[in-house]
Amino acid sequence: MTSEIIRGILIPFAGTSLGAAMVFFMKTSLNEQVSRALTGFAAGVMVAASIWSLLIPSMEQSAAMGIWAFVPAVIGFWVGILFLLLLDHIIPHLHRNSDEAEGPRSHLKRTTMLVLAVTLHNIPEGMAVGVVYAGWLSGNTYITVTGALALSIGIAIQNFPEGAIISLPLRAEGAGKGKSFLYGVLSGVVEPIGAFLTILAATLILPALPYLLSFAAGAMMYVVIEELIPEMSVGKHSDIGTIFFAMGFTLMMALDVALG
Repeated sequence: MTSEIIRGILIPFAGTSLGAAMVFFMKTSLNEQVSRALTGFAAGVMVAASIWSLLIPSMEQSAAMGIWAFVPAVIGFWVGILFLLLLDHIIPHLHRNSDEAEGPRSHLKRTTMLVLAVTLHNIPEGMAVGVVYAGWLSGNTYITVTGALALSIGIAIQNFPEGAIISLPLRAEGAGKGKSFLYGVLSGVVEPIGAFLTILAATLILPALPYLLSFAAGAMMYVVIEELIPEMSVGKHSDIGTIFFAMGFTLMMALDVALG
């Protein structure tokens, strides 16, 4: 595995870790408006990444299918949606601003289930980075190393607030700074692991690359619709989440086009 790939799959994890480190510099949890803004920003980045970094390359690689070039993208997208739907039902977790846990009944602590919720939606992000680097590694002309790097940077940017969003509430609920930081970091560990495993899988079955790209897109879109959009809209009406969604979307789009 080249240094470019190792760096690329670690950049998003670094973003999560830096965000979690905010627990050492801030005394309280994030203001509601700030939290909604950051969640909207993360959602915008993920939607743009799903389109420009995953779905469009998936269809470009299937161009030989002519008018049916959309088929691998559609199939992979739906499998990604259903995969996250399955995980949502079999893994006990608790979303922020909610008192009712999702998934099967369990006796896990509230803090553990909060971490599991973030970990759950970090899975498709790690897969997205992994499959794009796998595409570049395969010599695919539609994916460049700078394009893959753009995706890593975009996800790292939106991971920064996610790290803070998990560690600061844990601190506010009474956990120590070190423990809150550790939980925030652990929620992001799944990303480099998922990226590495996806690279291995994609390099072994290169013909499936268009399906894997769209699979990651579907999984990311599920997270945006099921979790991030409701979180950025909860509480008293405000347009802050929508505005920051647009900011995140345009930033990721610009990164992908400029670097890709």
